[in-house]
Amino acid sequence: MPLNDRDYMRRSPQRWESGSGRTRGYFSFNINPVWAIIIANLVLYIAMLFAGTGRYPLGDFFYTNTDKFTYYLGLIPYYFVERPWTILTAMFIHAGFWHLFFNMIILFFFGSYLSRLVGNSWFAIVYFIGGIVGNLLFYLLGDTFSIAVGASGAVYAVAGALVVLVPNLRVYLYFLFPMPLWVVVLIFFVLWSIPGVISGIAWQAHVGGLVVGLIAGYFFRRKRMAIY
Repeated sequence: MPLNDRDYMRRSPQRWESGSGRTRGYFSFNINPVWAIIIANLVLYIAMLFAGTGRYPLGDFFYTNTDKFTYYLGLIPYYFVERPWTILTAMFIHAGFWHLFFNMIILFFFGSYLSRLVGNSWFAIVYFIGGIVGNLLFYLLGDTFSIAVGASGAVYAVAGALVVLVPNLRVYLYFLFPMPLWVVVLIFFVLWSIPGVISGIAWQAHVGGLVVGLIAGYFFRRKRMAIY
């Protein structure tokens, strides 16, 4: 779901904490958390391409054909007790190019905007807590022998926080259709979070991330951490 907010190019949101009005361009290549996350995802995706595929067990009776990064870093509920790190590492593994592309393009625009509003540290907290909670919910409610990968839960958390802070922010769906942010979140993010609507989607991670984001947005709004 490529999104482009042209307001990003015309003006920058102000942070309540700074009061100085100093801004940096969105396309400056300083390594902030948003860029660091995107780079880490790209590096792992390239590594996956060179890793090759193999046949790996899922429990005692099932097998999957995948690469070793997906198998050992993706979240498999059956193996979670043995591989607790996957609650975090699954956020950096993606099922294919378009899965990676859509998550990273949304992260770039939404994550950059949120970090400008509340700061890099709070952005990172929302992102990682949203991703971890989403993966935890998948562990509790998902298929025991499936593999969950992707940053969608974390991205949902960022979107949820933004929709509380700036619900009427204008975004361009598919770079063409202008609409308020709350409409985009309602149509796409909520739609992809309904069980059974789209097959192969870890809706549990989406719901967990979105709830974390909405709570975080409410917290930021109460603390007056951003100017709208």
